[in-house]
Amino acid sequence: MSLPNITLISFGYFEKELLENTAEAVKNEFRCSVNIKEGHVDLSEFFDQSRRQYNGNSLLKLVDSMSFSDSLKTLGLFNVDLFIPILTFIFGQAFLGGRSGIASLYRFNNERYGMTGDNQFLLDRFKKEVIHELGHTFGLIHCRNQACVMRSSTYVEDIDQKNLQLCTNCRAELGL
Repeated sequence: MSLPNITLISFGYFEKELLENTAEAVKNEFRCSVNIKEGHVDLSEFFDQSRRQYNGNSLLKLVDSMSFSDSLKTLGLFNVDLFIPILTFIFGQAFLGGRSGIASLYRFNNERYGMTGDNQFLLDRFKKEVIHELGHTFGLIHCRNQACVMRSSTYVEDIDQKNLQLCTNCRAELGL
């Protein structure tokens, strides 16, 4: 019998290398196998015209409705500007202790902030967000350790300051 795995579903176009690097980071952090699947959905039904953003709550419910018998956790990967009603924008979200989450690449490129593009920053930010949201699905709450990937992030600078890994306490909570 094979070990349970984590499924990453890409909705939209993602560079193969970005998906593979993200999957490898998830595999290393959670010690699970990782599958990458393609998802196809009409995102226009999740677009809020007044905000010019996509409803993260609705997209999370969509991903949660997709079940894979061989998957312990599922994370939807997007490249759209996400929001929830109480926040201006979000990088991602997940059901705490649930089976699914979402993360978006949209706000991670330097060009959005008037800086020179840097693919390594983009990749590192995305990997951290994916691991962070998966941490929530495993029941982890925000961590106070400044370096822990589970620390809350309001801005990309917050993500840049975190490590890619869970801290010792968060790892212990998960039995890793």
